[in-house]
Amino acid sequence: MTLVPYTAGEKPSLVASLQRHREAVLWKLEGLDDEQLRRRVVGSETTLLGTVKHLASTEYGWFCSTFGRPSDEIPSAVLDEDPQADWRIHPWETTEGVLAYYERARAAADEAIRELKTTERGTAWHGATVTLRWVLIHMIEETARHAGHVDVLRELVDGRTGDHREEPSPAG
Repeated sequence: MTLVPYTAGEKPSLVASLQRHREAVLWKLEGLDDEQLRRRVVGSETTLLGTVKHLASTEYGWFCSTFGRPSDEIPSAVLDEDPQADWRIHPWETTEGVLAYYERARAAADEAIRELKTTERGTAWHGATVTLRWVLIHMIEETARHAGHVDVLRELVDGRTGDHREEPSPAG
């Protein structure tokens, strides 16, 4: 589990915080089968796997499209027609495929983060000028919010609770 360093600079601290929440989301999926990952346990269409698909598209959008980098986000034209398209898991989408999509999105985001300064400016999907600093803070908020959703969904699926993998205690 990634820990946010107590005395690091701004960018390493923001990156560690984002990574910590990403890890929490993925940890909550461990040990579940395809049916459980797709199961609807709340009134909306929200599922564990759908949340991961949404996070992947969102990372591509904010870290890549915003800064003019190649992106594989769900196109805005699709979202205009179906605002839930980035949450919905279609029968032909595999668990492995959605997890690979999230892995590719994180890798593309991490590359942008490495290569850009926190003061670098980009254009958000709605036209506002934003900095990488703002995008990092926004994506920490977004990922943490959805990690909380994933917490609740996982508990409703099989009763498992906790916010991170328990690290084994050192032998004494």
